[in-house]
Amino acid sequence: MKLTSFLFVISSLAASAAPLTLPLWTGEVPGEKDQKVGEEKVEDRNNDGITRTSNVSKPTITVYPAPANNANGAAVIVAPGGGYGILASKHEGTDVCDWLNEIGVTAILLKYRVPRRANLEKHHAPMQDAQRAVSLVRSKAAEWNIDPNRIGLLGFSAGGHLTATVLTSDGSVSFPKEDVDKHSPIPDFGLLIYPAYLKSEKDPNKLVPEVSVDKNTPPSFVVIAHGDSRFVEGAALYYLAMQRAKRQCELHIYGKGGHGYGMKEIPERVGEWTTQAAGWMKETGLLEAAKK
Repeated sequence: MKLTSFLFVISSLAASAAPLTLPLWTGEVPGEKDQKVGEEKVEDRNNDGITRTSNVSKPTITVYPAPANNANGAAVIVAPGGGYGILASKHEGTDVCDWLNEIGVTAILLKYRVPRRANLEKHHAPMQDAQRAVSLVRSKAAEWNIDPNRIGLLGFSAGGHLTATVLTSDGSVSFPKEDVDKHSPIPDFGLLIYPAYLKSEKDPNKLVPEVSVDKNTPPSFVVIAHGDSRFVEGAALYYLAMQRAKRQCELHIYGKGGHGYGMKEIPERVGEWTTQAAGWMKETGLLEAAKK
């Protein structure tokens, strides 16, 4: 084979392996007409190893297919954190997708709208994006070789709050429906990694109103550190609500650790959360190879 032909084949293979990015909305993004958002930026402005994506007004999903040799048919949509102000798009985003691929899961990185939209709840626009993402992924199940009944949502910090709101919703949406929305916007399972904003500010013994666990809430995995003092009680309240509703839930509260570690290497044992999460997914049958 000539060198030029060889290089063409290699470049073609590389291109075919590239992640696929799709817009969440085919037309006008709901509610964005009167919002004033600056130019989207991706930067590591604090030199702290955290890649920040800001000013997102055109939300997307990027698909990272599981390698053919270990794909099991499960899929997980990843929602980075960032206080609903930015998206920590690497250590809570692309790095997580790499890990999910390692355990045979197709990963879908969600780039939802930030910062918080004026005159709206902090999670209003992100929830629209997350619900559409779940429906869109489910609509592509056959095309992407994934099981439409094994589609999860994994969120960090604000993304964990977003995950909880979508998991506990009744399936109704606050945007005009399109054909893709005939597919359910509720994930089949959820992973909440140091979830934020779950405890009510008015009553510390209750969850926030937008998170309403009931007999239909999908199975959930929750991990947080005792040192994450602002949010640890909210994670515990979520578990208690799941237990009282007789829903499947696993909670890990580690003795040491803080907030925002994602996929970073840290000395505390909470940094091993991926091992626990993979074990939970395996034990609950989510990583079983799809039947042919």
